[in-house]
Amino acid sequence: MTTGDAAAAEMSIGEVAARTGLSVDALRFYERQELLVSAVRRSAGGRRIYDQEDVEWLRICTRLRASGMPLAELRAFAALVREGPGNEEQRLDLLRRHRENVRGQLADLRECLDLITWKVGVYERHLSEGTAGGVWDPTASQRGV
Repeated sequence: MTTGDAAAAEMSIGEVAARTGLSVDALRFYERQELLVSAVRRSAGGRRIYDQEDVEWLRICTRLRASGMPLAELRAFAALVREGPGNEEQRLDLLRRHRENVRGQLADLRECLDLITWKVGVYERHLSEGTAGGVWDPTASQRGV
């Protein structure tokens, strides 16, 4: 990589925020929580400098967080990655456990979706038949119905 390529690959915190969808505050939080796999470099003026590898790692982190991985587990995963080769089995175990948690969440969401789909059908049927007026009417008991 030439010096020009290296400079082009360097990104400010604002550029990384735009690329990852994270706020500047969230990026600082991730750094404080030791969720990054490499130390954020600083310019001569003290500004944070990121590279494409940081962006890729942050995308992994945001997907893991979005899937419900607790910060403590994400921090542990990042620490294992930072340590380098030799702990791949531990990383795999952590990811497998999380995968099972996500599968459980998906099963719960499928049950929720099934219930919602059933309820949509009930309301659609009642609306099409003109009988929707009394469907789950909480005021019916007040009217003596």
